[in-house]
Amino acid sequence: MKLRSPSLVELHAFLAVCRLGSFRQAAEDLCVTQAAVSRAVQRLEQHLGDCRLFERSPQGVLLSERGRQLRQLTERHVMALESATALFVAPRAPGTLRLSVIPTLGTKWLLPRLPRFQARQPGLDIEMRQFRHDEDFSRDDVDVWIDVKRPRRRWPARLQATYLMGRDIIPVCAPQVAPRLKRPADLAREVLLHHTNFPDNWARWANAAGLQRELKLGPGYDLSMNLIFAAKEGVGIAITQPCLIERELQSGELVIPFDLPVSTARGYFLCTDKDRPGTPGQLAFMEWVQEEARQMADLVPR
Repeated sequence: MKLRSPSLVELHAFLAVCRLGSFRQAAEDLCVTQAAVSRAVQRLEQHLGDCRLFERSPQGVLLSERGRQLRQLTERHVMALESATALFVAPRAPGTLRLSVIPTLGTKWLLPRLPRFQARQPGLDIEMRQFRHDEDFSRDDVDVWIDVKRPRRRWPARLQATYLMGRDIIPVCAPQVAPRLKRPADLAREVLLHHTNFPDNWARWANAAGLQRELKLGPGYDLSMNLIFAAKEGVGIAITQPCLIERELQSGELVIPFDLPVSTARGYFLCTDKDRPGTPGQLAFMEWVQEEARQMADLVPR
């Protein structure tokens, strides 16, 4: 018998876009690229006779009439297959801890420390899961998140969020730049690097430093890792959290020209779902990482 039904890959992509109203969010939900989702939907449209399943509008991606019909006819059955498969999939091993950590903090601060934790918990396997910038904390493949509190971002009521570190910011620069900086007012003549998600960081610091004039921002970066790299290369002066530049300060690749940390009232938070019981591994990690953060706080210049 010739099979006429499309593949499950294509249907899953189609239904994810239906649920989320966005190819980008569907890609993040399925842990694939946006291009992969787009190609899967295109194959589905071709398989069904070149019918158009979605219409694009200023409001986003909307289902066409044929798309609505296809969703109505397939969604319940695809979800039933998922439920049936779950009965046969082996449960997660109790000795596994799944983490989702904002990338720069994970790379610069957490990963160098993880061997110490694993030495304490030799039977616990660590799995690093994909970090999502628009996380809603509803995923069941993550036990602990470390995320940043962004302006105007509301976290769900079920979330248990505990401040970890990273509330303070401080200017840093390459050693060859520092001799030009005798007082904070000298910053007006320098290239000021900033994080594009937090363009107000320099204004916060300038206000605390008593500067009377507004500082002009230079190049912006959407990743703290790139911001830090640019500062090390002497491109300009960055403002960032000390926890992200621990090694650069120790090695002398970066220096702090003005010993004046300023609070942003944001920072990194340790997040768990209050509705899920904590595993021994999860509780051990949370206790350990908070202790590491407290020790880091002692290194912040005051």
